[in-house]
Amino acid sequence: MEMSFDLGILVIRVLFGVAIAAHGAQKLFGWFGGYGLKGTGGVFETLGFRPGIAFAAAAALSEFGGGVLLTLGLFTPAGASAILAAMLVAIVSVHLKNGFFAMGNGVELPFLYAAVALGVAFTGAGAYSLDARLGPTPLSEPRIVAGILVLAIIGAAVTLGLRRQAQDQTSAARH
Repeated sequence: MEMSFDLGILVIRVLFGVAIAAHGAQKLFGWFGGYGLKGTGGVFETLGFRPGIAFAAAAALSEFGGGVLLTLGLFTPAGASAILAAMLVAIVSVHLKNGFFAMGNGVELPFLYAAVALGVAFTGAGAYSLDARLGPTPLSEPRIVAGILVLAIIGAAVTLGLRRQAQDQTSAARH
């Protein structure tokens, strides 16, 4: 049973981590058909995040860095929290108005990404990870994991609080 669990977590971590890292690489480097920081920054500005490049860099680093950390099973709660924060911001700023399902650009995919990140944060990286090689650290303590996840939620809320709504931008342009 233990080997099945550890193998299952490894499969989830690696497949999910690589996919999220690639998603971040689209924003960060323009790889895999992405827009890079400049293009993504422009998209972020239309969503009310100014300066767009700074917010795009934060999202890209959260996704890319979090994905790499999960893939390696290194500082797993921190990587999962970075992904969670980015997905919460995406859910609220882009997808929430479109309902649930991905077919209509709803919250479905970022919700599932956030769910996987939460699950991995709580279960840990498993035996086949760099975290296991390093041995128990404060990051493996349940209270610390919960605290890191709470910080991710607070970070997402602060990011969303810094966002300027479209009507604010319109009225600012008139003045």
